[in-house]
Amino acid sequence: MSRLRVEWLGRAPYTQVHARQKQLLRAVIDGEAPDTLLLCEHDPVYTVGRARGAQGNVLTPGDVPVVPVERGGDVTWHGPGQLVGYPICALPDHRHDLHAWLHGLEQVCTDTLAAFGIAGGPDPRNTGVWVDGRKVAAIGIACKRWVTWHGFAINVAPDLEAFSRIHPCGMGSELVTSMAQHLDRPPRLTAVRDAAGAAFRRWWRDWSAPPSG
Repeated sequence: MSRLRVEWLGRAPYTQVHARQKQLLRAVIDGEAPDTLLLCEHDPVYTVGRARGAQGNVLTPGDVPVVPVERGGDVTWHGPGQLVGYPICALPDHRHDLHAWLHGLEQVCTDTLAAFGIAGGPDPRNTGVWVDGRKVAAIGIACKRWVTWHGFAINVAPDLEAFSRIHPCGMGSELVTSMAQHLDRPPRLTAVRDAAGAAFRRWWRDWSAPPSG
């Protein structure tokens, strides 16, 4: 079973964390670093994935940076009140399946929500995790030599107005929600961080284990 390190970066600019991802990506590929889950909160930024037409879904970003990135998917926002997770993990030989990896990240986000009594889950037509028909967690991944990077973002208690300046994931911004909108009191981001780290550890332990027999 692969060992896993969880690294909390606090609040950090996107470009700084992106550079850390690339550094770890090279190190994990070369066998010089363990599989690592980076967890952080970003300064405001819009990131644009590789989906066709994604740039056209950036409407009025104002003075918020717009950054093209390597992950799949469309445009999204990262910023205060959102927990972002970047697993840089070498997929074992029996798990060279990026669709299964993406669905696994959906499970991690679903388990994280469940820790706070929120019933969420995947949508059969769209990626991410949804609650009552609205998206609470976005997922976008990339992979090089079967080492993953990029990852997931859970809306804990952000200002959802930031999504009105884009078509998030190609959709209307009214389809975005947060954990805070489904709880009497907004959860602390550090509590969601701890729950997400634990959920990922459990899932990764089981998913990366060698097949029996």
